[in-house]
Amino acid sequence: MAETKRMTAEQVVSYLLEEEGLDFLRESLLWVVQQLMEVEVSELIGAERGERSEERLTHRNGYRPRRWDTRAGELELAIPKLRRGSYFPSFLEPRKRSEQALVAVIQEAYVAGVSTRKVDQLVESLGLRVSRSEVSRICVGLDEQVEAFRGRPLEGSYPYLFLDAKVEKVRDGGRVVRKCLVIAHGVHESGRREVIGLDVGESETEAFWREFLRGLVKRGLVGVELVVSDAHAGLKAAIAQVLGCSWQRCSVHFLRESLGHARKEQQGMLAALLRPIFNAPDGEGARALLGDALERLRTPLPKIATLLAEAEDDLLAFYAFPPDHWRKLRSTNPLERLNREIGRRTDVVGIFPNDRALIRLATMVVIEQNDCVSGSRGAVRLDSEAGSRLAA
Repeated sequence: MAETKRMTAEQVVSYLLEEEGLDFLRESLLWVVQQLMEVEVSELIGAERGERSEERLTHRNGYRPRRWDTRAGELELAIPKLRRGSYFPSFLEPRKRSEQALVAVIQEAYVAGVSTRKVDQLVESLGLRVSRSEVSRICVGLDEQVEAFRGRPLEGSYPYLFLDAKVEKVRDGGRVVRKCLVIAHGVHESGRREVIGLDVGESETEAFWREFLRGLVKRGLVGVELVVSDAHAGLKAAIAQVLGCSWQRCSVHFLRESLGHARKEQQGMLAALLRPIFNAPDGEGARALLGDALERLRTPLPKIATLLAEAEDDLLAFYAFPPDHWRKLRSTNPLERLNREIGRRTDVVGIFPNDRALIRLATMVVIEQNDCVSGSRGAVRLDSEAGSRLAA
């Protein structure tokens, strides 16, 4: 993974308010304020929605729209109307203070984990009459948004699947442990790229990967022809057992590993031998270049020669697919930008209070990035002439 500079808490909040980070923050803020309005109206009426009560003072009578300018952008509020009397959201007055507080609590929810106590303090400072049970429900609702994204059905086939893992520190049982944030990045039959799965595991064991992949299949993952990932024995075994498809070992990770076994003065020669293998005009040419590299490496770098010989089939698997796709299938580089964005946010937190907080933050970043990676810049043209047989 590329090294990333650490961000301060102020910088991450600033980033969340930049254009590319606004959509999910804005949607979450809108959801929270709608929940707060419903709580206030229920208190004013004397009954919950649909509740029969002798203490009821009036009834709901639809909604009226109102625009609300916030630091997260313009929101279109649906303010409840009453048959008798009127209602105006208390958090709109004083506008500036409450708007900042509401945006801050949403940021807190995704950067460091939802805290019922902090949300309770927020609504109290705004003068809202909200019970602790309602505060808990709002906090749960934020997590429900995350789970709705993670558990959404997968429709159509995904010929290509990229898998990667990122190590993060999480508190567990009174200790700080290193856990793996795993991400599944799929290419849909339409050519659209998207993150289709995300989870946190104790370690990159075969059992964990097997459960993760089975979860994707249960949600509708079908048609996988090739999985691209780093070389991990447990992951490779899980792919064979659950998906039964071809596996491509990430060429970039292999090159980095190989360079790590060579002296500095040997690295230029080694890179010059290995890189052309992944840019050959066809699979036959790639195998010829690999054979030549083996001959030239056996004496000066026997360990690397052994690694290369053992990995030959896995490194060249992408040549069995349409040439138009080779550049994007030979490594997990399509995930690098996403990993950098996640790293920028997780570096701020440092140590997560629990798995849920890590999943919540990473999912927020994924939702933001999905629109970016699914655009034309990142799409794989499965409908091209060279790829039509696979798309079919």
